[in-house]
Amino acid sequence: MAEDLNIITGTKQEQYETLLPQIIALIDGEKDVIANLANIAAALKEQFNWLWVGFYIVREDELVLGPFQGPVACTRIKKGRGVCGKAWANAATLIVDDVEKFPGHIACSSLSKSEIVVPIIINNTVVAILDADSEQLSHYDNTDKVYLEKLVQGLAF
Repeated sequence: MAEDLNIITGTKQEQYETLLPQIIALIDGEKDVIANLANIAAALKEQFNWLWVGFYIVREDELVLGPFQGPVACTRIKKGRGVCGKAWANAATLIVDDVEKFPGHIACSSLSKSEIVVPIIINNTVVAILDADSEQLSHYDNTDKVYLEKLVQGLAF
């Protein structure tokens, strides 16, 4: 297991292509899902310096806050509520360029301006979501979508 990250500058694609193999090495062989989610959140925060990045885990009829990096966050989110709840309900990645314009947005932090939410789907069921927030408008794009979806595909719960 690697415990140090090689943080690089460059294009967003170059950053992801360098970071993802490091994350895989970091979690390789570790069976505890919470430990893995914590290290993934830390690695993403360290590389990209997003305002907030973390996970919500499906517990019955709610998303419950899991490992994260950043300011304190909402603890529970109902299915269909806000960006996270909507991504869970639709089982699809959502990119929101301006969270203030998203109907029903839950403002956990007034500093958040844009967001990407990627569902983690196992056996056709959303088991958790990866959520990232930025202080910049229109921060996330298709490059983030492609690489973050690739990252969560291999996670075991």
